[in-house]
Amino acid sequence: MTSSFSGLGVNLSNLYRLSDARSRSISPENFTGEKGGGGMATEGTGAGCARDLGQGWKVSPSIEIAPSELRELADIEGPGAIQQIWCVVSNIPWRDLILRIHWDGQDSPSVECPLGDFFACGWNRFAQVTSLAVCVNPGRAFNCYWEMPFRKRARVTLENRNPEAVILYYQINYALTEVPEDAAYFHAQFRRSNPLPYKEDYTILDGVKGQGHYVGTYMAWGVNNAGWWGEGEIKFFMDGDREFPTICGTGTEDYFCGAYNFDGGVIDPNMSKAYREFTTPYAGLPQVLRPDGVYQSQTRFGMYRWHITDPIRFTEDLRVTIQALGWRTDRDRRYLPLQDDIASVAYWYQTIPAAPFPDLPDRDYLEII
Repeated sequence: MTSSFSGLGVNLSNLYRLSDARSRSISPENFTGEKGGGGMATEGTGAGCARDLGQGWKVSPSIEIAPSELRELADIEGPGAIQQIWCVVSNIPWRDLILRIHWDGQDSPSVECPLGDFFACGWNRFAQVTSLAVCVNPGRAFNCYWEMPFRKRARVTLENRNPEAVILYYQINYALTEVPEDAAYFHAQFRRSNPLPYKEDYTILDGVKGQGHYVGTYMAWGVNNAGWWGEGEIKFFMDGDREFPTICGTGTEDYFCGAYNFDGGVIDPNMSKAYREFTTPYAGLPQVLRPDGVYQSQTRFGMYRWHITDPIRFTEDLRVTIQALGWRTDRDRRYLPLQDDIASVAYWYQTIPAAPFPDLPDRDYLEII
C-alpha cells in the first residue's frame, strides 16, 4: 500500500518510503514535462547531428536565446516542488543572463538573479563548488538542489541581456505532489555595490516582510585596497530590530566558516602565506582570482554559506548587512572602512505575497570589468 508521504524533504533517512508523488522533468527534449512526451522532437539544435538517425536520437538537447529575449523555460501547474535545476550555457558572460522564478501567479519574481551568481560563480569564471545546495562541476555545469515547493504554478524564465545569442542546455526536475500547509516559498535576490560608499554597511537583504527563514548567502567580493579585507561583521536584524541586530557575527571569514584570513600561514610557520580555497557541504571559499601583474589588477573572492542546519528564523521582517572592513597601515591597529566591489545573493523561504524586489540594475552597472 502506498504511503501518504508527499515526496518533499526526501533524504537518506526516509528515501526508502513510498510516495504518491509523480516525477516529471522539463528540458529541450520535453518543454512541458508531459508524461510520455520526451524525445519526440523532429527539429532542434541537434537535428543536423541526428540526420542519419531521426526522431528519438538527441534532436533537441538545447535552445538558442536571442539577444534581448526573455525565454520561458518552465510553466508548471501545481501543487508540486522543483527539486533540481541543471544548466550549461555557451561562452556568454553569466551576469548577462537573468534567472527569474515566479510562484503561484505572482506578478513580482521571488527569484531574480544573474545566472552565475545564483550558482555561486559570480565572476564569469568557473570554480568547482561542492556543496549540498549548489554544485558547479567541470565543464561549467550549474546544479541547484534547493527544494522549491509551490501550490498553483511555477514559472521559470531566463533573460539574455547580451548582444549575442546564447545556447542553453537545461533540465528542471520536479515532482507533482501534495504540499504541506507550513511549506514556505523559495526566494533569492541579487544585489551589487561598486564601489561601496565609505563607512556604509553593505546590504545583503532588506525589505522582507512576513514569516520565514534565511538559508544562505553567496558573495562575490572584489577588493580595491591592499591588505586583509575581511574584518567586517554580518548582522541579522529581525522582527522589529532597528539600530542593533539580534544576531551579530565576528568577522567575514568567520561567517563563511573559515578563520585567520582564510590563510593557514598566518598561524602555522610551516605553511606559506596564501589564501586557500575550500568547498564543503555548508560553506566555502571556492574562488580566489589573483592579480596577474598586468590587467587583472585586483584580487577577487567567491564565498558561500548555507544555513541548512541553522536557518535564521523570523516572523515579521528581516534585514541582513555586512561590513567591509580592513586595516589601516599605522601601528596602533585601527580598522579601515573599505570601498570594495561587492555583489551578493540572499536565499530564503517565506510566505507570499512578498514585497517586490528593488529594480535590477542595467547591464552596464552589473558588468564585471
